[in-house]
Amino acid sequence: MDTLTKEHYPLGLKRPDLLQSFTGKAYEELTLQAALEGKITSADLRIHPQTLLMHADICDSLGRQQLARNFRRAAELIGIPDARILEIYNALRPNRSTKEELLAIATELEQQYGAVENAALVREAAEVYERRGKVKKLEV
Repeated sequence: MDTLTKEHYPLGLKRPDLLQSFTGKAYEELTLQAALEGKITSADLRIHPQTLLMHADICDSLGRQQLARNFRRAAELIGIPDARILEIYNALRPNRSTKEELLAIATELEQQYGAVENAALVREAAEVYERRGKVKKLEV
């Protein structure tokens, strides 16, 4: 597949052949009629990581690197259980975690889930929180 650019956006109109659900159903199979007939489930409506990566390519072609990074991080999160994502979200709130706890989360993201971009973001947060005094203080 060639790199996608702004000419391919929106993908659903211009390149529906590239899109599929998380469960592998073709984009064009995801219709209201199919839902009414019970042919699709809520799992079929989850976005596929590849779709997010295609949107990242389009953003790169527009010079929107930050948005492209957001799409890449989102693609990595697809493989992480929702409950764990919520735990990590809460751990990232100021004064909720020690620097060491945040670094452990980053290692987990990288090693267990292959979420390299998200791991880098958590490591950056750990450093910034430490500089700004926003890491959890250990009780002595």
